[in-house]
Amino acid sequence: MKKFGIIEIGSSNTKTHIYENGKVIYEDNTTIEFKKNYKNNNKIILEDLEILYKIIERALEYTLNINIYGCSIFRNITKDEFDKINDIIYNKFNLKIELVSQEDEAYYTALGCYSNIDYRDNMCIFIGGGGSVELIFVKNKKIVDKKYYDFGVVDVTNQYESLKSDIPDVTFDEVYNYVDNLMGDIDIMADVLVLAGGDHFYWYNNAKYKLFENDLYDSVDQEYMLPVDVSDKYDRDCFFKSLGEIKNNSDNPKWFDGARAMKVVTNVVSHKINAKYIIPTKINMENGLKNKIMSE
Repeated sequence: MKKFGIIEIGSSNTKTHIYENGKVIYEDNTTIEFKKNYKNNNKIILEDLEILYKIIERALEYTLNINIYGCSIFRNITKDEFDKINDIIYNKFNLKIELVSQEDEAYYTALGCYSNIDYRDNMCIFIGGGGSVELIFVKNKKIVDKKYYDFGVVDVTNQYESLKSDIPDVTFDEVYNYVDNLMGDIDIMADVLVLAGGDHFYWYNNAKYKLFENDLYDSVDQEYMLPVDVSDKYDRDCFFKSLGEIKNNSDNPKWFDGARAMKVVTNVVSHKINAKYIIPTKINMENGLKNKIMSE
């Protein structure tokens, strides 16, 4: 029996999964606004670390075999600050954060999307978070191109704070043009855009947007899809939809502060690559890491 846990610390969301014999027995997604608070304080603040400590304590109730991975925010702090945080975590829990490069984060997430499906045409795997965006282009289970961007939904939301309001005072097109300029040109096309790097179902389910069955290929992790024209309607509609009502439907209201920004970023990508279909998933870096840990 192999039991282990993975804690993935992002710029705004920290995800925990505990596995036993390859099956999830516990999962959690907690909003910790590391990047936003770092920008305001020029350091990782104690209040955010204390939330992380509670997450680690909860994971240790299931197993002592916990693997902690730090993503974009921890790539941007100084080595001295990172080492001090790791010393505290080691002294408290006998654990350490492993720093993950942007390339490895993208690779492991993409691997979880394409390794077990039968799709031979061009596919773009979108990996978006609070502090970075990665695009991995795959054809017939081979990576053919990569694009890395040093911005994420936190940066877009910081530019347009009213995206967190019940109804924003900024238009979809204004935010779209801002993100479009950040990304620049993309010279490779793909019919399918897979949304990974977080729980994209969480948005659609709580906002009550209908998804359609994925009839392009079979995958238990990629069961649903949206034609791009339907996705466009949903993305524009969210600028007129009450964010407060959506938050009331959820068990993690803070998560939705970055939701509108995420929908604009994915919308921009879908048009830059001329996608025909959007496939939302819950797949993230840990899907690839899980296979790596189980094989060790």
